[in-house]
Amino acid sequence: MASQGAAVNLSGKADSRANPVITFVIAAPICPESAMSSPATSSPLLTTPLNALHIELGARMVPFAGYSMPVQYPAGLMAEHQHTRSAAGLFDVSHMGQLKLVGPDAAAAFETLMPVDVIDLSVGKQRYGLLLTDEGTVIDDLMFFNKGNHELFVIVNGACKVGDIAHIQARIGQRCNVIPMPNHALLALQGPQAVTALARLAPGVEKLIFMTGGDFAIAGCDCFVTRSGYTGEDGFEISVPAAQADTLARALLAQPEVKPIGLGARNSLRLEAGLCLYGNDIDTTTTPPEAALNWAIQKVRRTGGARAGGFPGADKVLAQIDNPATLQRKRVGLVALERVPVREHTELQSTDGQKIGEVTSGLLGPTVNEPVAMGYVAPAFAAMGTRVNAIVRGKAVPMEVRAMPFVPANYFRG
Repeated sequence: MASQGAAVNLSGKADSRANPVITFVIAAPICPESAMSSPATSSPLLTTPLNALHIELGARMVPFAGYSMPVQYPAGLMAEHQHTRSAAGLFDVSHMGQLKLVGPDAAAAFETLMPVDVIDLSVGKQRYGLLLTDEGTVIDDLMFFNKGNHELFVIVNGACKVGDIAHIQARIGQRCNVIPMPNHALLALQGPQAVTALARLAPGVEKLIFMTGGDFAIAGCDCFVTRSGYTGEDGFEISVPAAQADTLARALLAQPEVKPIGLGARNSLRLEAGLCLYGNDIDTTTTPPEAALNWAIQKVRRTGGARAGGFPGADKVLAQIDNPATLQRKRVGLVALERVPVREHTELQSTDGQKIGEVTSGLLGPTVNEPVAMGYVAPAFAAMGTRVNAIVRGKAVPMEVRAMPFVPANYFRG
């Protein structure tokens, strides 16, 4: 299934050239049983509850995950990216899937689908998770939160949500209630001044630390807030009833620190932060160890742990963790040594011309002001400082393996 996206240069103008010098591509994730249709049989695009507001603000709308979404506003991608890094940006991420898992057995049931510790997650805390196939590859990555009273709140990727919910229902629907939340919007307020802006409207949110959350009334809206995000910056994600989304968004945009931010800057921010995009950097061909996501698998689920295994593909995943030499490829960060952006699907070669891998995401990082990328290489080329070549329009562009994130994370940990 072809992903739908928009190529945009840093000035923010559409660019239809096959290989523009500097572009962002906003690629919709490709998920099993996703809600997206192929161009030949496409349905009308869905809209979020903030669609009218985006148009009012002058957004350029593009197809993304089956929705009409804002790729940028009049200020442009570069300005939006930098504003989020320095102040506070408001993102509409209502295309994402929200659901609840409810029942005394919800945590134990959900843990059977993922290689992460669900049972021991404390009330009021959030964790990153990975839905896996029976072969140990990634169906989707997600966030889940323990709300207490035998209830988990889950956020999945927009293009994957139909398939994800069906998968969860089929696997554990007999053990807990799987309750989709299609009538809720999701907003993300990100940046170092996000807490200043939000605390003005919701005193008490400043007490939250990274990956915690709670219920708040914001501008008269009934909100569930977590201190988390997809930019590497401090910030919040806010779930709100769809009918209240416009009121909430306008109240946030009225704060002097806050400006609207589109998908273009969201993509460049997450790449500088070293965060995977499902469909580009992880998918049903990649395992968590190949994707350098071992950090997301707690000791209790690993070999020797109290609840080791018991998730789809456990034998393969745990074998790769226990014996890294069995890996055929690894995800790494890359920086181009010439000022040439290196885009997804670009072939990577050794310095003697042998193919060793492929770039999965890449662009000119606005904050670091150099071309950054991530991709997969043969393990022999994964060490920090290793030189490789990216083949861009037939030319070898030298790159170096670097540590991620490319921009230090600014999460608030108290």
